[in-house]
Amino acid sequence: MKPTIVRGTRDFGPLESKKRQYIIDILKSKFELFGFMPLETPCLENVQTLTGKYGDEGDQLIFKILNSRLNESEEKETIESEFKKTLQNKYTSKYITEKALRYDLTVPFARYVSMNSNTITYPFKRYQIQPVFRADKPQKGRYREFYQCDVDIIGSNSLLNELELLSIIDKSFSKLMLPVTIKINNRKILNGIAEVIGQKDRLLDITTSIDKLDKIGFDGVLKELISKEIPTDKLSEILLFKGSSIEKILFLREYLKSSEIGIDGVNEIEYLLNNTQSKIIDFDITLARGLDYYTGTIFEVKSNGGGLSSSILGGGRYDNLTNIFGLNGVSGVGVSFGLDRIYDVMESLDLFPSIRESNTNLLLTYFDLDGQTECIKLANRLRNLELPVEVYPDIVKIRKQFEYADKRNIPFVGVIGPNEIKNNTVMLKDMNSGKQEEVDIINLIKSIK
Repeated sequence: MKPTIVRGTRDFGPLESKKRQYIIDILKSKFELFGFMPLETPCLENVQTLTGKYGDEGDQLIFKILNSRLNESEEKETIESEFKKTLQNKYTSKYITEKALRYDLTVPFARYVSMNSNTITYPFKRYQIQPVFRADKPQKGRYREFYQCDVDIIGSNSLLNELELLSIIDKSFSKLMLPVTIKINNRKILNGIAEVIGQKDRLLDITTSIDKLDKIGFDGVLKELISKEIPTDKLSEILLFKGSSIEKILFLREYLKSSEIGIDGVNEIEYLLNNTQSKIIDFDITLARGLDYYTGTIFEVKSNGGGLSSSILGGGRYDNLTNIFGLNGVSGVGVSFGLDRIYDVMESLDLFPSIRESNTNLLLTYFDLDGQTECIKLANRLRNLELPVEVYPDIVKIRKQFEYADKRNIPFVGVIGPNEIKNNTVMLKDMNSGKQEEVDIINLIKSIK
């Protein structure tokens, strides 16, 4: 059988994995700088936990898992009928599937908070770095399995939380040396727009279309809105308006003057713009973020280069997400860094620092069994000092052992032969400079440190 990999998934070798870990380490350090704590949840969730949270389009991208044993007491015709329904849209049958792979980390987080509300100290600040799964059509920048790095605050309505998230975003991408633009908007503004055009109950239809502006363009969005029988005259003013953040706020204050919720959203945006220290923020009136559960500020980050038009971060404020799990009145806000897209952009822009595939600083080599024994003893001493050392496992020609070190990019090779055993020394070679000298253990440690 020819080995293959599922489309939309990827293998990562040692070097790629270390580059990804480099990104994760930076994000974790910034999360913890602001007092966020780690959390993990299972990759499997009950279907009911996930469905109905992402809109119809999102629900169709949930990976549902077929029950391992179908209910044998049911008639065959019933099972077949339930199976056909399950394959259609978001219909779910307990006879066919009860579990699913998580679509994102926010809904499982809300589920966790609801289940542990009596033991959590609010506001609860958590970060979570785990894979998520989408039954999507694979294409550039879009995968079926990918990592999200989420940071959320729940149990507080304060806009200070949004300011902290903006600061985390700014500091993280600055440390990664990745040039980006942080786009912000507010779902209350979008609610106000829907109210002004007389489509208060059609917010989801409107935001789902507006969210595609970058993909299908103004004409494409207009065509889709018309097909949904949504009036586009006044909506076109919003989609076409250009100007500075101040000009947008003044425009919206006039446009939304009849909508209390819309003006509330404008006030929140103005507060963030007046108090953030970030210089890379763009107030984008058309930013929609299609997910159902956002209720306030919404965030999106795009890279300035790298050939990827998709966002590399998204998030926002959600006031009602825990309500469906029986926990009312708990507001949260968070953002999700897309590890895989950040990695792709950094690779294309050559932004990674020099990273070696191996952490090993020294390879110990030998000619015979006596030399192997001495290498093992020395390796144990050095590892006790937390120095990363390898011993070549086989008795082969010394040239082959050096080739191994060269291919692995190991900076030092130590040779222990009969003369070195006698003198209690090591013949140490610097693989970069080619310099070779016989050293005692103390000088060996100094060199490889």
